Amino acid sequence: MNIEAKELSKIYGSGENRVTALNNAGLKIASNDFISIMGPSGSGKSTLLHLLSGLDRPTSGSLTYDGKDIYGLTDKELSAFRRQRIGFIFQQFNLLPVLTARENILMPLLLDKKQPEEAYLAQLADLLGIRERLTHLPHELSGGQQQRVAIARALIAKPDIIFADEPTGNLDSKSGGEVMEMLQNIWKNMKKSLVVITHDNRIAKMANRRFLIVDGVLSEVTAG
Repeated sequence: MNIEAKELSKIYGSGENRVTALNNAGLKIASNDFISIMGPSGSGKSTLLHLLSGLDRPTSGSLTYDGKDIYGLTDKELSAFRRQRIGFIFQQFNLLPVLTARENILMPLLLDKKQPEEAYLAQLADLLGIRERLTHLPHELSGGQQQRVAIARALIAKPDIIFADEPTGNLDSKSGGEVMEMLQNIWKNMKKSLVVITHDNRIAKMANRRFLIVDGVLSEVTAG
């Protein structure tokens, strides 16, 4: 899958209250790219991720997935597209507290009325080291285990690309390192495209392409 963003801008407010959160950003994401995007707080990182993943719509610019402009989809169509083609990992885990780890993982499939592939679920659970935790509720899991459940949920629908917004932000350095190692293994072994928003230069350096965003302006740090 190939993704291309052209002149993406996001502006909030007007007049004296006008804020340009993202300014004419351009980016191409090829299949199996691992991209990191770094920048200080308030630089536009999360805004860019929300636009690239279809969670928000830009003020101007275009975004195509394999040549198709996803902003031309209705909200219902775009929601289905995200569930089926895109995986999300957030800093806050976003697990439903009344559901077990297994139920949280399977939620994207249930929303699309699809039956889970038990062998694939078992593969993910083994890969992420959570097989013995699938019947536990989120409050019975450590932060690192919760993020592993969130990663499995992001992968369960077999998406083409994973967007991770500060995936280690709520974890200690040891758990964070383990989570990033797992994401790197998933990228290598499952051939997924991966885009990670981070403050951490060590995480940024894991990527094969690195970008920096400052005051809403995106630039590539290293090519290739």
